[in-house]
Amino acid sequence: MNSVILVSIIMTLVAASTPILLAALGELVVEKSGVLNLGVEGMMLTGAVAGFAVAFSTGSIALGLIASVIAGIATAMIFAVLTLSLTANQVATGLALTIFGVGASSLIGAGFVGRTIDRLGPLFPEALSGHPWLRALFGHDIVVYLSLALVLGVSLFLRRTRAGLILRAVGENDASAHAIGYPVIGIRYAAIAFGGALAGLGGAYFSLALTPMWADRLTAGRGWIALALVVFSAWKPGRLLLGAYLFGAVMTFELQAKAAGIAWLAPEVLAMAPYLATILVLTMMSLGRKTGRLDAPACLGKPFSAS
Repeated sequence: MNSVILVSIIMTLVAASTPILLAALGELVVEKSGVLNLGVEGMMLTGAVAGFAVAFSTGSIALGLIASVIAGIATAMIFAVLTLSLTANQVATGLALTIFGVGASSLIGAGFVGRTIDRLGPLFPEALSGHPWLRALFGHDIVVYLSLALVLGVSLFLRRTRAGLILRAVGENDASAHAIGYPVIGIRYAAIAFGGALAGLGGAYFSLALTPMWADRLTAGRGWIALALVVFSAWKPGRLLLGAYLFGAVMTFELQAKAAGIAWLAPEVLAMAPYLATILVLTMMSLGRKTGRLDAPACLGKPFSAS
């Protein structure tokens, strides 16, 4: 394998992993607060269509990224109001949110199907981003570097800050946190908003960077992989980063196999590889001595009432 192919594989792997990493990182914070939001796929789709629509209409990728974050937060707030203020079932509401996101993105994106825009470009100048070797480090766009910075930031936030300790306390024992004066509902609203923002940004990465065009259901179920990745990582940001790149490698296997001329595997089997890997990982964890559920926040998915 020569250097050109190796660098190309690295670039593809990083790009494929970034939207999953963003969505999973946001969901990790949400679940650390004790809330289970299964609507990640729906938030990613609303972010993807909002980002593309704004970028296509204004010609500004930056505005598209901002719009995707706002759309993700707005969609997440629907879930937050229903589950936190109206105490609706979190699992059912999350599934409904995904269905809503699929339908809303199809409706809004109907007029943009097949339209293209200029791809989100590298952050660094051509001397670095175009170098045969250095582009593996400096040839990525701003969202890739932002995702890595967010992993570090969330890790430090959860482990080293008072606010992070309070968030974890709310997820482990919401009644005790409420008893000593912490606003459990407010903290969970903030966590859900953060999760929605990253899910929306992750969705926009599909329509603005990976495939700079709009197509129906563009995220292709990646939100479900992000949810599984949170369990796979045992709710730890560092392990989440490794897991995201592992799944990214699996997802790029189809492209690399085609490029290498491997024809003995059907394309459908290669396309199923990420989802088969997700099922395999979750099954292996459930059979282990320490399952992902044992590592989950104690209040995950449980409703809370201050009264």
